Amino acid sequence: MLRFFKSSLPAQLLGLLVLVLAIRLPLLWLGLPTTAAELRLLLLGEGVAAGAWPYRDLYDGTAPLAAAAAGVLELAWSRPMMLYRAAALGLLLLQALRFNTVLNRADVHPERGFLAALTYLVVGSLSSELDTLTPLLIGHTFLIFALSALLPTSREGYDNRRLFRAGFLIGLAALCYLPLALFVGLGLFAVLIFAANSFRSSLLLICGFLSPYALVATVFLYVGALPNFALMHLERGFSVPVAATDALPPAVVWPLLGGAAVLLGLGLLRAAGTALGLVFQTKFRQLMLVWLLVVLAVLAVGRGLAPGSLLLLLPPLTYFGLFLWQRLPGQLSWAPELLFVVVLGATVVVRYRELVPGLPGLLRLPVESSFAPQPNPAYRRLATGRAVLVLGPDRRDYLTHPAARPYLDWALAQADFGHLNEYAAVVRVARNIGPHPPTYLLDQNGLLPRLKYLLPAIFGPYEPVPAVPGAYELRVKN
Repeated sequence: MLRFFKSSLPAQLLGLLVLVLAIRLPLLWLGLPTTAAELRLLLLGEGVAAGAWPYRDLYDGTAPLAAAAAGVLELAWSRPMMLYRAAALGLLLLQALRFNTVLNRADVHPERGFLAALTYLVVGSLSSELDTLTPLLIGHTFLIFALSALLPTSREGYDNRRLFRAGFLIGLAALCYLPLALFVGLGLFAVLIFAANSFRSSLLLICGFLSPYALVATVFLYVGALPNFALMHLERGFSVPVAATDALPPAVVWPLLGGAAVLLGLGLLRAAGTALGLVFQTKFRQLMLVWLLVVLAVLAVGRGLAPGSLLLLLPPLTYFGLFLWQRLPGQLSWAPELLFVVVLGATVVVRYRELVPGLPGLLRLPVESSFAPQPNPAYRRLATGRAVLVLGPDRRDYLTHPAARPYLDWALAQADFGHLNEYAAVVRVARNIGPHPPTYLLDQNGLLPRLKYLLPAIFGPYEPVPAVPGAYELRVKN
C-alpha cells in the first residue's frame, strides 16, 4: 500500500480520497450526536446571523473568527449540522493535501508522493471528535498555510510579503483559538534559521501577527465590545480556554493522544538514525522539532482536553512518520508495510468500537458519542422554537430551543448573576434581559425568587410551567 502512494499521479490522489472516505463516511452516515463544542458554535451562529455582536450581545469566550464562521454557516442553513460535518471533513482534507504539497515542493524528504497526506488523514480518522467542526480545527488550517510562507526564505532570502503573511496567518489562527498564538515562537525560530536579517524579519512577522488583532480590536471598539473582548477572549483564553470546557473526559482523550504519541515517538527514533543530505532538510527537521515543542505547550494550556487536540500532533507526526515508511534494507523491507497496516487496522478498530458490543470495555476506551449532550426529557413540554434562558451550567435544553441573549456561557454569566448583592450587577441584568425577555426561564440554582424581588418588572411575570420542575414561562397579562 505504501508503494502505491509514493507516486504523485492523479490515481494516487483518487485512491487516497476513496480510502479516507471509506473510513469516515459510514460512521457519519449512521449519525453522530451534536457535541458540546458544536452546540456552542450553533448558539453563537444563531446570534451572529441575527445581527448580534460577540462579547457585546453574546457573552461567550469563543474566539471571534470562529464565531463569525458559525454565523456564516447559519446564514446558509438554520442549525446546519450537515454543513458543520462537511466543513470539518473539507478542512481536514485541505490541511492534509496542503501539508503534503509543502513537503513535496520543499524537498524535505527524498521521496515524494502522497504518503504525508495518507498519514495525516489516517491518523486524523482515529477519533470521531475530528469529524466535528471546532475552533481549533479552523485555526489549525491557517497554521498549515503559514508554514509555506516561512520556508522560501532559505532559498530566496527573506521576503517582506511572505514573512508578514506568515505572521498574519498565525494571527488569524489565534483569532480562532487563542493558544495557537504560541506558534509565533515557531515563526521566530524559522526566521532565525532561514532569514538573512533576523531582527528586521522578526519585526515583520510580529507586525503581521498583530495586524488582525488590531483590526478586530478596532471593530470591537466602535461597537462598544472592546472591554469584554479583552476579558472574555484575551484574558480568559489562556487562563481557562473556552474549548477545554467542552472537552471529552481524560479517559477518552488521553489514550487517543497517547496512541498518536507512540507512533510519533517511533518516527522520532527512526529520524534520529537517518542522515539527511541537504542543509535545508536538516533545518526543516529542526523546525518540526520546535513545532512539536510548541504543540506540547498548546496542549498544556488546554490541559490536553480541548476538542480536536489530536489535530495538533498530526503535522509533526506526519513529517517524522515519513521516516517510518522508508524502505528498510535486507530482509526487513516488509516491516514498514506491516506497520502501516497495523496503524490502519488500529484506526478502524478504535473508530468503530461502538458498533462491536463489549469492545469499548475491552479497550478501556469509552465511546465519544456517549458524552454528547442529550435533550432533557423533563423539558419536552416546552414549546420548541421559543427562546430559553438557562440559569445554570446545564445547556442541554439549547439543543431544541434557541438561547436567550446575551448569557450563553454560565461561567461568564456569573459576573452578573453571582453578584446580585451589587447594584451594578443588577443594573446589567436589567439592561441585558429587560428589552427582550425570553419565553422560558430554567432556574437550576434557585435564583428566580431573588430576581423577582430585585427586578419585579422583568421577572415578576414568570410563572411555573405545570409538571416541569424548575421551568418558568413568561405570562403576558392582558
